[in-house]
Amino acid sequence: MSLISHHGGQLPLTHQIYPATFITTTTTSPLISTPSSTLFAGQHDYPHLPIVQAQAHFEQDHLSTPIEVLVDTTGAEPGQGCRAYEKDTNICLEEEEMKAVKTKATIGVLSTIISYMSMNSIYRARYPEAFIWQDEDREEATWMATSKYWLDRKACRWLGVCGGLHIHLTNEMDNFGHMPMIEQKQQAPLASEPDSDWQTAWTEGKHRPEDWTDDERVLREIPDYVLEYAPLVHLYSGEQFWPCDIAEHLYHITPALNYTPVSSEDSHPTLESLDELNRWQKGRWVFLTSDDNVEERPEWLAGEKNIPNNPANPDDPFLDNDGWVHHPGRTHLQGVKDALADLKDWLAPELDDEQVSKDFRTTRFGKSNNAEVVSKMHSELKRSEGVGKIRGGRSDAPAVLITVNKGHGIVDAFWFFFYSFNLGNVVLNVRFGNHVGDWEHTAIRFQHGEPKAVFFSEHNFGSAYSYEAVEKLGKRPVIYSAYGTHAMYATPATHPYILPWGILHDLTDRGPLWDPSLNSHAYTYDHLNDKLRSSNITPEAPTEWFDFAGHWGDKFYPLNDRRQYRFAGQYHYVNGPLGPKFKELDRKKICPGPDSAPCVIKNWLSGSERIGRIHVSNEEGENVL
Repeated sequence: MSLISHHGGQLPLTHQIYPATFITTTTTSPLISTPSSTLFAGQHDYPHLPIVQAQAHFEQDHLSTPIEVLVDTTGAEPGQGCRAYEKDTNICLEEEEMKAVKTKATIGVLSTIISYMSMNSIYRARYPEAFIWQDEDREEATWMATSKYWLDRKACRWLGVCGGLHIHLTNEMDNFGHMPMIEQKQQAPLASEPDSDWQTAWTEGKHRPEDWTDDERVLREIPDYVLEYAPLVHLYSGEQFWPCDIAEHLYHITPALNYTPVSSEDSHPTLESLDELNRWQKGRWVFLTSDDNVEERPEWLAGEKNIPNNPANPDDPFLDNDGWVHHPGRTHLQGVKDALADLKDWLAPELDDEQVSKDFRTTRFGKSNNAEVVSKMHSELKRSEGVGKIRGGRSDAPAVLITVNKGHGIVDAFWFFFYSFNLGNVVLNVRFGNHVGDWEHTAIRFQHGEPKAVFFSEHNFGSAYSYEAVEKLGKRPVIYSAYGTHAMYATPATHPYILPWGILHDLTDRGPLWDPSLNSHAYTYDHLNDKLRSSNITPEAPTEWFDFAGHWGDKFYPLNDRRQYRFAGQYHYVNGPLGPKFKELDRKKICPGPDSAPCVIKNWLSGSERIGRIHVSNEEGENVL
């Protein structure tokens, strides 16, 4: 650099070349001299001071003389105060390299995020169906727009965290919701008594037995063997939401077209009038929306009054005690001995051999997916061998029985159980999948009056077992209802599904034993003509409710609702379910799904702490059962 004074004169040799802020010393500033100068003869007096060289050009004599400056950097951080003339030092080089690395890393991270967002947006625009994993996803854009916070909408869009402020951690067995404080004031009397509105609803059907023809009576008859082999249900001992009556459920809801009510809260649909809601877009977007905040746990939602009562004494001499002896279910060794010679007769007689041959081979010779061959009885079943005689209790919540004659001597008996609330499972202390209204079912297939198979509506597509394989009390299959979700299983245990390491699972145990045959409403269904008939057992039961095509609970709550959130693609609250009409009552196999889908009949119960599943793959190698 040219060392020229402000007025163009030569700088005095005693003048500091650089500002004092860059030359920190504890003594008088060092002198500047030429190499021939003797001023630095005492340089050893400053052994701690580094020497920085600079090239000075003097315009007067056009001479370039190197100068040396002593700089005290003992009080500065390494590399602090580096300037262009110091770039040859190691400290400055390291600092510049670190800055370069940080800059590149920052650019890389930002580029990755921008690329992800861009590619995600393009892919979503071109293939929107690829991002639809459940019905709620079809309305994702509208749902996200309900949040009034820009940051929440963007976090939902790009990070998958929606309603982050609404998320609250919970344990699996924590009580759901809260009971509101009861105000100490007298409430206005109701215009009508609720008991008279819904408790008599099941006897207000339009059909009378005296009006039936002989042919009509045949179509309405429930075979005796259906009740003889009726299932028994072990509810979970720590259950929070018990079986409910759909007639009472209707008294506490208001129909809504999506989120818009279509009637007043004082006007409730009944079992006889429910199908009239199909006039609103054919019922597809009608939701039976709760009048109460479900997180305040109203009594009708929990159904505690419907816990099965104490059963009759199994040692009563006037009762058929021999029919209640406990049978623990079939082991693996017992199962493989059974050739199921008549399997093709009842598995799917209307389908050709090619369609069912694979199912037949897998059912007859299939293996459990456990690491080792199962050769012992399930541990819970072992503990129950000495139980002896057991009886089931009656619940005030009626079950719904629907029999379907499939021809070829085959009759399917569907037992439906309704709950007003489904409590979702907990994954990593976050609960997902709550919904108002919950229909669960099990089905027993008969051929010529003999039970052949039992279907359980467990999570992950359900499972079917041979009748001989399942646990029984006398002749009656025993079913286990899962905690909260009420999914149906064949054993009391922890049942993992979908996610690895059992972080998503259902729980079942030997809680209260429910005998649904003691309180049920029975129907027959003509699947060829899509017609439901009240039966000879409950001839006055209404049928109109069956044709309702909408949802038996609330529509999934908007993002601006404090009860709602979504994380990892899973909603805290989802849509209420469709009714029994949409449970594939016309299925040719005992398993639901298309005719080409595999249906494996498991012939023994697993010996591990989970149910062993026979995985059958389709042509693409995907597990479908």
